[in-house]
Amino acid sequence: MQIRDLPFPDPGVPDARSGPRFLVWLGRRQLRGQIRCLLWGTLHMAGVGLLPVAVGIAVEAVVDGSGGRLALAGALITVLGVMTALGDTMLHRTAVTNWITAAARVQQLLALKSAEMGAALTRRVAAGEITAVSTGDVEKIGWFVEALSRFAAAAIAAVGVCVALVVYQPELGRLVALGLPVLALVVLPLLPRATKRADEQREKAGRATELASDTVAGLRVLRGIGGEELFLARYRRASQEVRTAAVRSARMWALIAAVQVVLPGLLLIAVVWYGVGLAREGRVSVGELVTVYGAVTFLLYPLRHFEEIAMAYSFSRPSAQRAARVLSLRRTTTADPAELDCPTAELKGDLYDPASGLLAPAGELTVVVCGDPDAAGRLADRLGGHAVKGPDEEGAPSVLLGGAALDALPLESARAAVLVQDKDPVLLSGTLTELLDVPSSGAVSQDDALAAAQCGDVLEALAQAAPDASGDPRAARITERGRSLSGGQRQRLALARSLVTDPEVLVLDEPTSAVDSHTEARIADGLRRLRAGRTTVVFASSPLLLDRADRVVFVPEGEVAAVGRHRDLMRGDAAYRAVVTRETEDEQRQWKPVEAELADRKPKDLEEIKNLEEIEESA
Repeated sequence: MQIRDLPFPDPGVPDARSGPRFLVWLGRRQLRGQIRCLLWGTLHMAGVGLLPVAVGIAVEAVVDGSGGRLALAGALITVLGVMTALGDTMLHRTAVTNWITAAARVQQLLALKSAEMGAALTRRVAAGEITAVSTGDVEKIGWFVEALSRFAAAAIAAVGVCVALVVYQPELGRLVALGLPVLALVVLPLLPRATKRADEQREKAGRATELASDTVAGLRVLRGIGGEELFLARYRRASQEVRTAAVRSARMWALIAAVQVVLPGLLLIAVVWYGVGLAREGRVSVGELVTVYGAVTFLLYPLRHFEEIAMAYSFSRPSAQRAARVLSLRRTTTADPAELDCPTAELKGDLYDPASGLLAPAGELTVVVCGDPDAAGRLADRLGGHAVKGPDEEGAPSVLLGGAALDALPLESARAAVLVQDKDPVLLSGTLTELLDVPSSGAVSQDDALAAAQCGDVLEALAQAAPDASGDPRAARITERGRSLSGGQRQRLALARSLVTDPEVLVLDEPTSAVDSHTEARIADGLRRLRAGRTTVVFASSPLLLDRADRVVFVPEGEVAAVGRHRDLMRGDAAYRAVVTRETEDEQRQWKPVEAELADRKPKDLEEIKNLEEIEESA
């Protein structure tokens, strides 16, 4: 795999059971690149490792006065220099390629997972953590994958040099062979503490990133309530905590680096001291001593790779764990559409959720009252067939559309049949024409959708911002996430975009929470008119929407508690009335005598029904 071939046609299915398993999977996916890097690294290490041999031959030639051997040593040094330069160049090229391709694979997997999960992803994983995984964690994972093959080459070279030294000069070679493993393993007791401090630093950095992300997202609200300084002070404290944790982590890694410098230096001193004694006794020649000294000096280079791989693994393991956590989230296992009772192209009928008992009849406007906004968001995701599930979660029964299980459909088919608009829809930057240029049935025009969503004032504002004198609002550019518009304007444009799509089932989560009551009433009428004959499910507690619904479903604790028309539920269900009217306990107690009176009386004509409604309104 070359960088020019990115992105991957298929990044593969990751092993997301744990961080280490994910790292192993990444390494196996890049096995060819790892082998190339290992071979070039071995060539480079061999060139550097054999250089002391050539220098020793040259010293012996000078001592003996042999010009032929000196020329041979010079030629050998030249060949080893070319081999070292070639190996180092290609090692760097292949290592960087492995790093970039590993990081690109992880980023591509995360992007695909984000597209698959949609807005439901942030309900399970904090936005700050997703940002950290997609940026800093990706680089750390790529670093470990890249460093692994270089470490393997360094280990092969170190073992080879130790064996060669034992054969070449047994007395000095045994000293080096015994001392090198000690130097490589002496830092192991320090690694757990260094890893713990590094984890603390990353955890604090993730919290700071999440706080910064939330502050930027809510900057307009913070300015409105004067809370900028409060959140700025919080971010300052979080930033200082990150700095302190980074310093503590750096101190531990500095200690490890110092150990890796001091102990090899002591080994080198011991070898030279012992070798000088042997040379004085005539048991080794000067050339052999120079060769052993050069070999020990070379061994300090592979030892640095031992430190690097330990550091790379310590930093990449929690990063891989976070990436694996995100990648392990799943919609569900998809099945072949041919095995379904209902073909994908004929997904029509009632929408039914067995877990909650919620039924949305085909062609009707159903408004769902939950009371808990988070529960409403989760239920809306379930109705779309793409709620996020963790690897250890037992999946609830699938939502059915016309008898077909949405969770068993390919994601594209499920989303084409059921469109879910969450309570905080995103407007991408671009013109209004580009915003409304979405896949659709063609039955609903952009003008009709804009009119139903009451976007008249939005069009006027965009017309004033049009780049030319024509005043065409469709040519005006909408800034990132629609920040140039108010919350209500963004909400109505998002609703218009959903209406243009005209899916078989449209699920709206609080589509009018940011608009005034008069606009909300007109939107309710427009929605009912434009979606006539289509299944529409709205999560809301607004009486204006509830009063226009064909069917109201009350789901207070994750299960359907009552079904009926809004007026009937207001009259007969105290829990429903408390959620819709936001009654206090005292107000609920005031209703009890009226409920008792309504239960005892049996209206005999329209006039008496009217009187009952007046009693209800006065209460």
